[in-house]
Amino acid sequence: MTNSLRPYGQHRAPLPPAQQPADGVPSPRSSQQTKTPHTAGDAAAAPGGKPAKQRDAFFDNAKYLAIVLVAMGHAWEPLKGDSRVLEAMYTVVYAFHMPAFIIISGYFSRSFDMRPDRLKRLVTGVAVPYVLFETAYSLFKRWGAPDPNHPISLLDPWYLTWFLVALFVWRLTTPLWKVVRRPLPLALGIAVLASVSPDIGAELDLQRVLQFLPFFVLGLVMKPEHFQLVRRREVRILSVPVFAAALAVGWWAVPRMNTAWFYHRDAAQDLGAPWWAGAVMTLALFGCSLVLTACFFSWVPRRTFWFTALGAGTLYGYLLHGFLVKAADFWGWFEHPWLHTPLGTVTVTLLFGAAVTVLCTAPVRRVFRFSMEPRMDWAFKRDATELARDRARVKA
Repeated sequence: MTNSLRPYGQHRAPLPPAQQPADGVPSPRSSQQTKTPHTAGDAAAAPGGKPAKQRDAFFDNAKYLAIVLVAMGHAWEPLKGDSRVLEAMYTVVYAFHMPAFIIISGYFSRSFDMRPDRLKRLVTGVAVPYVLFETAYSLFKRWGAPDPNHPISLLDPWYLTWFLVALFVWRLTTPLWKVVRRPLPLALGIAVLASVSPDIGAELDLQRVLQFLPFFVLGLVMKPEHFQLVRRREVRILSVPVFAAALAVGWWAVPRMNTAWFYHRDAAQDLGAPWWAGAVMTLALFGCSLVLTACFFSWVPRRTFWFTALGAGTLYGYLLHGFLVKAADFWGWFEHPWLHTPLGTVTVTLLFGAAVTVLCTAPVRRVFRFSMEPRMDWAFKRDATELARDRARVKA
């Protein structure tokens, strides 16, 4: 929503209305910092007297539920070797939780362009957190593993930080995807080429950046009515047998398929498969992920619940919960025999679900805002339009 501005005198033209920054980062800024249509909290009066638009509870719910599944999946990883059922669940969850997250990120990046305020936000909300958390994770591995020789390299993302690199690249290329004629087929072609190109290497985790690219581009081209389609009652009913079939296929595939295909971080040759398998698996997994993501979206509540507000803090939960997972791994907590029993697995699942929930709350966000949403006005020039608007406001 734009602010209404009055002309100041007969000879002074009104300033252009302030445009809002695009929302594409999984954890958008709070309403106190930016009043975008998707980042405003409760309804509030705008300067022009019009009520500000509220956040869409559906997307906040979807982001929160997706990040809970991410945390649970990471908690299952050290335990899944003892249970074929758990590994089947792990496979199914990994088929859609990050695609769902990325599609939403793409959907809220549709208005991104090279405007100065949006570029500033991309730097402060994505690039700076990447530098800080990549360094923090590397130091944590040196101390906790312990691995004193673990390098601190911004060119080789470790563990969770690859997503920030990917989001930075995807957002920068958004204007290009908005002008090409067939963006989704082009993105799929790039993903296929990446899956058969082992020479890409591990720098900046480009395999993941390129292989997950189609989901981001899909989000860019989606419209509100597409989400309405998957939220229909018949889709919700159909999703039950679809998920049941996916679990059955996952159980069957456990001894027959390399789970690393779902990580999208390796070329086919790196996984010991022929080159053509990369193209087949990329397209097949894209189709499977879309079906499961649609089923997931169909069950996401549309109403506001106690956890809806936590959808604004999913990037916090994503980046911070990794320290808990790695601490448990480094210090041998997952090795306790009881945790490898069904009851122990359920307990671990609930604990990590609760932990990531806490990490998405407002108090935690206030503590870590310096690293996720730093105020860096000192680092940027002020936009000419913004300066003119401030001068006009003072004269008024």
